[in-house]
Amino acid sequence: MSLYSDAAKSPSLPFLSRPPLLDGSMAGDVGFDPLGLSMIDDVGIDLYWLREAEIKHARVAMLAVAGILQVEVFGPAPGCEMATSKSQMDAFWQIWNAHPQYIAFGLVMVTIIEWISGVAATKGRETGDRAPGDFYLDPLGFRKGDPDAFKRLQVQEIKNGRLAMWAAAGLILQGCTTHQGGIEALMSSIEKNSF
Repeated sequence: MSLYSDAAKSPSLPFLSRPPLLDGSMAGDVGFDPLGLSMIDDVGIDLYWLREAEIKHARVAMLAVAGILQVEVFGPAPGCEMATSKSQMDAFWQIWNAHPQYIAFGLVMVTIIEWISGVAATKGRETGDRAPGDFYLDPLGFRKGDPDAFKRLQVQEIKNGRLAMWAAAGLILQGCTTHQGGIEALMSSIEKNSF
């Protein structure tokens, strides 16, 4: 049973019709699709693929925001002492200039992970045996507990991930334009704009 079966309008954009494929069955689905992307199916992209991409980018963004702020607060990881800038974007180029093999290794690892997840997504899409973003990695056993609690965790994951995508974009843009770390820029803004 879908959450919006009787509604003709999108809960998130009440002046638009609810997209037919966004029926509330996915975690965090509020019928938001002003560009109609959920209806694309003729170019090899369907809702399964879009959801897989959203979850993947949400998880990466949550890690990115934590990593950007961790480096600013605690400093670089061991072996990366040449990254002296509080701005993670500047620190990236400092590491690139000193040890480009670190960046190359990271790109190789990302390629391997993308290949594995691409195979899993393709198989899951073909067979329907796997939900988007589900790699059956549950070391803390959340899936084994209360099903309602697990659904709530899925909603929290996607909502926090959507917020993290905006936060990561903001931290990257601000770091590239002001060359300040996120916390440094926040403190500077508070200092300059306080009464």
